[in-house]
Amino acid sequence: MKSYKNDKAIKRLTNVIKKHIKFSLMLLIIMLVLVAIIGMYVHNSQEKVASKYQQTNIPTLFLHGFGSSYHAEQHMVRAAKSAHATNGVIRAEVSKTGKVTLVGHFRKKVINPIVMVNYQNNHEKSYRTDGKWLRNVLNKIQQTYHFKKFNIVSHSVGNEAVMYYMADFAPKHKGLPQLNKEVNIAGHFAGIRKYDGIKHNSINAQGKPKRMIATYRSLLKLRKTYPKNVSVLNIYGNIGDHSDGRVQNYSSKSLKYLVGSRAKSYQELAIKGSQAQHSKLHSNPKVDQTLLKFLWEK
Repeated sequence: MKSYKNDKAIKRLTNVIKKHIKFSLMLLIIMLVLVAIIGMYVHNSQEKVASKYQQTNIPTLFLHGFGSSYHAEQHMVRAAKSAHATNGVIRAEVSKTGKVTLVGHFRKKVINPIVMVNYQNNHEKSYRTDGKWLRNVLNKIQQTYHFKKFNIVSHSVGNEAVMYYMADFAPKHKGLPQLNKEVNIAGHFAGIRKYDGIKHNSINAQGKPKRMIATYRSLLKLRKTYPKNVSVLNIYGNIGDHSDGRVQNYSSKSLKYLVGSRAKSYQELAIKGSQAQHSKLHSNPKVDQTLLKFLWEK
């Protein structure tokens, strides 16, 4: 009698184990199917990206303006990620002494990488120092990833950092990545009327200002040294009074006189309406779409 009960218990246990094994196998099969489906989706997404955007390892740096931070770059970067134009984003933290630390890392086969630059001293009044810090950023990413070229998108004072880097440091550092594409947003190359004291200024057809402030004159060397293989896009805002509410359009457009005669291509884009205000340009959907097309679209 006892043996019979033991046999029934063993049989029940065996059935439970069999059911458990069947359930585990079914669960495993379902998981494998899901992995395959996800893999196919990722593959198809990558194919879709490949058909629309260039597949390069050229990093694009985003540089904020005075009193700002990398948070001002996030809207544009999110737009690039949402459009699947990039699969890698890191941040370059620049200390108050100019030391650069990279936050995050790029995968081995990164496509159209993005570097969000953050100046911890965002009230630096020397454009030349801003340019030096940009050199430090390029030096750091070059040492880490060995890129050959770079693109850059700058807003407001960030434009001055780019210009001073190109004027003071780029010609001396041939081993650093070479500028490929440059996007300037809300630049004030010929000054800001409120701060520079120049009233009733203007530019001619070549973009040359009638009156030049000291910082603009110090950049005139770019007319002889700016690289000839760079594509430049100059974006400025017009809220209805030929300014973005802070910077007059003539000041933004004066970039043409500095680089237009040497650049591979030079184009200007005026953004109009309330979203064209100085501090709103870096979160303007039209600017996002323009960046995607100019920087990465085939």
